[in-house]
Amino acid sequence: MSEIPLTTIVGSATFAVGAVFGWAARASEFCTMGALSDMVFMGDRRRMRAWVLAMAVALLGSQALQAAGLVDLRKSIYLGGTIPWAGAVLGGLMFGYGMTLAGGCGSKTLVRLGGGNLKSLVVMLVVGLFATMTLKGLLAMERIAIEQATGISPARLGAADQSLPALLAGMGLPAAVSRPLTVAVLAAGALVWCLRDAGFRAARGTVAGGLTIGLTIPAGWAITGILGADDFDPAPLASFSFIAPMGDGLIYLMTYTGSTITFGIAAVGGVIAGSFLAARLSGSFAVEGFTDTADMLRHLGGGALMGTGGILAMGCTIGQGLTGLSTLSLTSLLALGAIIAGGLWGLRSMEEGGPLPGLRALLHL
Repeated sequence: MSEIPLTTIVGSATFAVGAVFGWAARASEFCTMGALSDMVFMGDRRRMRAWVLAMAVALLGSQALQAAGLVDLRKSIYLGGTIPWAGAVLGGLMFGYGMTLAGGCGSKTLVRLGGGNLKSLVVMLVVGLFATMTLKGLLAMERIAIEQATGISPARLGAADQSLPALLAGMGLPAAVSRPLTVAVLAAGALVWCLRDAGFRAARGTVAGGLTIGLTIPAGWAITGILGADDFDPAPLASFSFIAPMGDGLIYLMTYTGSTITFGIAAVGGVIAGSFLAARLSGSFAVEGFTDTADMLRHLGGGALMGTGGILAMGCTIGQGLTGLSTLSLTSLLALGAIIAGGLWGLRSMEEGGPLPGLRALLHL
């Protein structure tokens, strides 16, 4: 009997965990843009607390795997190379603004698609197109030029890599102290902020969604770093991120022969499938299209900004905000801050009637 290929094992496990992600995201209405909108316009922080809870769980689970020696997060894209601060900031702003136009971030696009939203199908196609253009197509040279002109080597800061513990160690803090201290401060602060609110604690579905989605991040590291371990051809260490994988998925569909289902492609498929099952079983599945030309143009523009910005920032709200931050990457922290700023700008722009009025309104907050 022939052995099952490692790529099949990794892909199947990833699809299953992705389906759990999609199910949980749809059932709990987990959405970064929705969390920002609730907080800004209604003063409701429950969905934002769920997002922060997911971040804390992802951080604790991922760092536990690292401490146990089960995975080496230094091999991930988030800690290797230079600190591309300009791309993180510019791309994050573009992505954050774009997700307000497109009705949600990358993961929300997939979740909405699973629920029958055809607008999200168009957004996914546009995101995939512009992500591929920025990664290895028409816009790739400009992206590389930005990275080369502005990237800062961690070695210049006295650090072995761009993780926050390594940077603190480069400033003189003992290495044995910097990592547990950083994890404790970030995780404890996040958990205290989430759980001190009685309204959030009472929203069991929202809490369960944050916990579940947070756990999918270390699950992704475990799938690629443990299940995908091979002395001769190991799977690249990765966890959940959705912008580049949307483009990879489109390429896979068009060039099936000789192509391999990567972790990202399997994750995209799993999220859509999980959301579809949740929608069908709850009776909420409904086909939805564009209301008018302006609605379509808004979604097209949002998809283009998310695709380009997500590659410049090396990830989306999940790819940098949860997965990247779970590695304690400085770039992830910068990208997440820029995405939030871009999202707030986009929300204010929609309220005020344009980017400049929105920016003025945002700066007066």
